[in-house]
Amino acid sequence: MTLRRKRRPLGSTIGASLGSSSRDRAANALVAWSEYAGAMAATHKSRPWFLRIFGTKIPTPLDAGRSDLVVVAEGFDDAEASSTALERAASTEPEFRAESEVVLRHHLDLPEGSVADAESIVAQDGYVRGSSRPEDVTPVVENSVRVVFERVQVLDALHCSQERSRMAGLAQRLGGSVAGWDALQPPILAEAPPKRGRRKS
Repeated sequence: MTLRRKRRPLGSTIGASLGSSSRDRAANALVAWSEYAGAMAATHKSRPWFLRIFGTKIPTPLDAGRSDLVVVAEGFDDAEASSTALERAASTEPEFRAESEVVLRHHLDLPEGSVADAESIVAQDGYVRGSSRPEDVTPVVENSVRVVFERVQVLDALHCSQERSRMAGLAQRLGGSVAGWDALQPPILAEAPPKRGRRKS
């Protein structure tokens, strides 16, 4: 008895071949794209490769050490809401610009022996100990020293309230208190006057 091999339908054979070919092309394209992306990232380490391709600029972070920073918002009244303080700041000079970064500073009165502990705790959230400015009001609080902790961020009412609450809790745990907060930004540069054309003789 002769056994005959079953023939696969011609359509199924072609379909399997085409399906395999399509999968291979897709896999090869994915590998090629991954290699290209890796090469771009290695060549331009300072910027993500997709930003390099599309030409999107990365804004320069605000330098907290700039000498031209001015106070654009502040709150030294515990009863005043952060939203109220920021609304007032946006309508007065120098104007607070909500879309730009600020140097957010918290003014704490702490026992001298707890300053180092406070500094190490706030450092976990990106804060550093800042320097006092000439316009800072530093009343003498018995058995305490005035400390300023600062960091760069975009500021809104919600995050301002959250940071105020965290600093108040920290100061209370260390036996101190919070005097208030303020925010610094560089001033808006005045627009240059239009150039005058030469007078016709």
